[in-house]
Amino acid sequence: MRVISYNLRKHRAAGELTDLVEKHGADVLCLQEAVTAGIPDYIGGLKLADATHRNRLGLAVYYRANTYRAVEARSMSLKKSLHDRVLKPAEERMLGVRLRDIDNNREVIVASFHAAPLTALNSLRRHQIKTALTELADLGEGLPILMVGDYNYPVFKESLGQKVREQGYELTLSDVRTYTRYKFFRGHYDFATSVGFDIERVKTLPQGLSDHLPILVTAEPSMVRAPEGAA
Repeated sequence: MRVISYNLRKHRAAGELTDLVEKHGADVLCLQEAVTAGIPDYIGGLKLADATHRNRLGLAVYYRANTYRAVEARSMSLKKSLHDRVLKPAEERMLGVRLRDIDNNREVIVASFHAAPLTALNSLRRHQIKTALTELADLGEGLPILMVGDYNYPVFKESLGQKVREQGYELTLSDVRTYTRYKFFRGHYDFATSVGFDIERVKTLPQGLSDHLPILVTAEPSMVRAPEGAA
């Protein structure tokens, strides 16, 4: 499975998506900061599974329809930062899709995630990540889960990785940094958390019109039990 995650920077990079999908042979496309009103049903041969609707800038997930079938989709509001309460840029910060692999008769869960901005505390973002992963586990008990997106977590990632492992998941960074807009805040913002997936590689793709660089996650599901805390 090849999954591209891209923060479009207020939809500015939307025109790059077809080329990205086709060039890298993506099976799933996860978007953040997309203007979801009126987004196309298909991008580069991928079909829209679902998109958030209560956000000024939202999330969307596309999948390859000749390989997968969308079984269920679920979006979720997470604990709000002060930025969210005042400016209300994002009501829903997680969108998960349960996909059935048609040929292999197995199911996986893939999610697009966008954490609170840097004005919030890391503790709030950790709470959002934990809550999102718990919700995804409820979407399909024992299924492999891959959550990609903009985690807005440039420093102290070792601590975040430990917290994620305590929940039964793994955190995987891309090969090079993914955010370049502000010199002080440059670093790895876009990465993946997973359970039940063998992550072969997370590659940072060339920069386009966004201040975030897209990432390409190459992964294969493996047989797993439900992660700790899943019901």
